Amino acid sequence: MASSSSYNSPCAACKFLRRKCMPGCIFAPYFPPEEPQKFANVHKIFGASNVTKLLNELLPHQREDAVNSLAYEAEARVRDPVYGCVGAISFLQRQVQRLQKELDAANSDLIRYACSEISTALPAPPGASSIQSMAPRQRPIEYNRRMGNEGGNYHAPPGMPFPYTLPWNDNLSGDNNEGEGGGSNM
Repeated sequence: MASSSSYNSPCAACKFLRRKCMPGCIFAPYFPPEEPQKFANVHKIFGASNVTKLLNELLPHQREDAVNSLAYEAEARVRDPVYGCVGAISFLQRQVQRLQKELDAANSDLIRYACSEISTALPAPPGASSIQSMAPRQRPIEYNRRMGNEGGNYHAPPGMPFPYTLPWNDNLSGDNNEGEGGGSNM
């Protein structure tokens, strides 16, 4: 928060509006002379009189947050006139969803790897067929399709509730991609 009296130059708002910056200027603490584009964007999107009314209605401790929000929204509207902040938020939400899917796939692969390590460390029971003793990633694709295990997703049989919820879900978007689950079927 810079004061216009300490620099003896008008705040960015008064300079932009070409008026004299008075000692009690409502804009001076929030629009320092070093940031002229900040006020220019806010003025272009919201208008100086609307911002003045808004700041006068708020308590002094709320004004800085309000100005920061206005400045962020104004800059977003200047960059993307159609969507503004919503466009940036949507982009970030899609990125979070994509990264969550990658994390879920990595966790699924990690669990499969840990299970295959455990199953290879245990001796096979006498009389077990070769298909039963194979690790999940080593089983043929036909076995996975026959057993209803496309891509390593576990689906509890009807009437048998799973005792806890799984921390991952290979199918967050609701797409039903048969055979394209969390890992590759090798």
